[in-house]
Order: sequence, then C-alpha cells, then structure tokens
Amino acid sequence: MDDATPPPVRAPRPAVSRRSALLGLAAVGAIAAVDVGGFLCAAGTLDADALTPARLTDRFEEVAGHHDGFRRNHAKGVGATGYFTATGAGSIVSTASVFRAGRIPVTGRFSLSGQNPSTPDADDTVRGLGLAFDLPDGEQWRTAMINTPVFPDRTPDGFYERLLASKTDPATGKPDPDRMAAFLSRHPETAAAMNFIRQHPPTSGFDNSTFYGLNAFHCTNDAGVMVPVRWTLVPEQPARSPGLPPLGRDHLFDALTAAVSRATLRWRMLLTIGQPGDRTDDATRPWPPTRQVLDVGTVTIEAVRTEAPHNARDLNFDPLILPTGIAPSDDPLLSARSAVYTESFTRRSGEPEPPAPVDVDGVRDDR
Repeated sequence: MDDATPPPVRAPRPAVSRRSALLGLAAVGAIAAVDVGGFLCAAGTLDADALTPARLTDRFEEVAGHHDGFRRNHAKGVGATGYFTATGAGSIVSTASVFRAGRIPVTGRFSLSGQNPSTPDADDTVRGLGLAFDLPDGEQWRTAMINTPVFPDRTPDGFYERLLASKTDPATGKPDPDRMAAFLSRHPETAAAMNFIRQHPPTSGFDNSTFYGLNAFHCTNDAGVMVPVRWTLVPEQPARSPGLPPLGRDHLFDALTAAVSRATLRWRMLLTIGQPGDRTDDATRPWPPTRQVLDVGTVTIEAVRTEAPHNARDLNFDPLILPTGIAPSDDPLLSARSAVYTESFTRRSGEPEPPAPVDVDGVRDDR
C-alpha cells in the first residue's frame, strides 16, 4: 500500500533521553511518512473522525494506562542476538540478498502482547518475535511475528474496535461481555479467526513456539516473476504443553533465559507460496495447507539479554522495512502497523527514562 510518490520524510525528533542511541532511526523515518497516508486511506475518509496512527496509539494508552518509555504494545520483552543461515532456496522466488546461501547477523526481541511492562506472564498471552536482518549493502529486513496462525482483524478499523471492546470494566476487572459480543456480531471474520486460533493452543514457552508473519508480501525473482508469500518460523526445539501451575511472575522469560543458556535455539524459516485466488489482503484467513512451502534457512538465537542501547530495545520492527526483492501486498494492516509502530517509537523516544524493573537473575529489565 505504498504511495507511488512518497511525501517528504518527517524529520527525526531531537534526542532527549537514553534513546539517543537509536538503531535504524533513518530507516524508520524514511518509512514513516509514506505509510501514514496508506493507513488513513485504509481507515476511511480523511475527516475529523478518521482513524489515525495517533488515535489508535491513544487507545492503547487508554485501555491499559500510560507507561513512559515503553512500547504501546508488546511492552514486556527481552533482546536477542543470533544469525540467519540461508539455504539458497529462497532465491527461487526472490532476489533478496537475505535468501542467498550464507550467514548474516540478526537482532531479535521476544515479547508478550499488552501495554503494561509489569504484567505477570500468562501462557495464553500472545507471544511475539521481532527480527532485524542486517544485509549486505546497508539493506535491512525487519519483521514482527506472533505465535498465532492468523490475526483476529482484517482492517485497522476492526482492530481499533476490538481494542475498545476489550477494555476492562473497572467494576468487574474484566472486559464487558456484551460489548465484545456486539463487536463480534459486526465482525464475523474476527469470530472465525478466534475460533481458528483456539485450535492452535500455545506451547510451553518462547523456545518451542511457532511464529507467523501473518501478512502476505510479494517476492520477485531474477526473471521478474512475482508471487505472494507468507513466512513462518518453525522451532527445532520440541513442542511441549504449558505446565501447571506457572512457576513465577516472569516464568516465560525465565524459561527462555534458561533454555538459551543451555544451547542455542533454532527455527526453520518457511516461505509459503500463494496461488491465484489466495487472499493477500486478509490476515484473518489462512491459506490452504496444500500450498508449496520452501525451507529457506535457519534463525539461530545465541543469547538473550536486558534491552539496552545497540540491541533490540530501540528497534522499531516496522514490517515495511524490506529489502529489494520483497514488497508489500495490498493488506491494509501493513500500512497501519508501520504507521502506529512509528507513532509509538516517536512518543517513547521523547519520554522520561523509565525505572528498570529489578529481576533476580539480572538479565532483563522488561523493555
């Protein structure tokens, strides 16, 4: 959903805190202005009531409060470092350098959905994995994945409505069931997606979770042939069901730290190739399981650590930071994600330094 002629790039804000050492700020700024227009068009008419990146980011804060210096979603997380070893098979469908046989460095971030960085871990909370691939010639590829096979919402408006419907009622401490039921009646695609997600229960931890890119993209090869693709990371670590009861406030992150200390963690990257008729504009719908799948390489995570300058803490995992050979599809969520990520990044980079939550192992500060 990029515009053919991007508008002028918005100037970066002056550094006012520890986030003066921002990784990839130039790349983030270059993407930001392009995608706000796409987001507004996807959301509807450009009037006073139009859904904008600022309004959607405001709703994150309204639902779970304001937490200076933290991401507006997936606030709780750890940085990770490792590398990607490509098999070369991806070059069949894309000229992107990431798919050429060889090894490139990767910066990652494991996270849990939600706006409160101090929330105790829960097995059913959506888990995220963001990756930034440092490619030759100064290119980068960034992707943000989660552990559900589809996304609950087809459009930015739908996501916005669901966010409001899921707001906790102060009287009960839970979302209003009538409000959520009314939302689902207006959005049958979300009800269907939620049912599909329930058929794929979470595993015991980050290390054995499958992570899905969800949105469709387009790959173009040397012959100029373009195909739609979706990517998935499948763990080589054996899947296990969550244990009962949870072993502590941060049990998912503690287990991840322990797993990496024992051995490197590995995920196979699979590219699913779409066929004519497969929806590229609807992340609530899975593609048929009969589609061709390419094993294009392995992501290896060697370490997780406290989020700090020069690792994932200040990375914006904007899904539209793409290398040559990979392009956005017509999925309206891509422009929305890019614009809201940038809005969140801009806000937190100008906010006061938050106090670092103390963790007994000294590994994490939950940013």
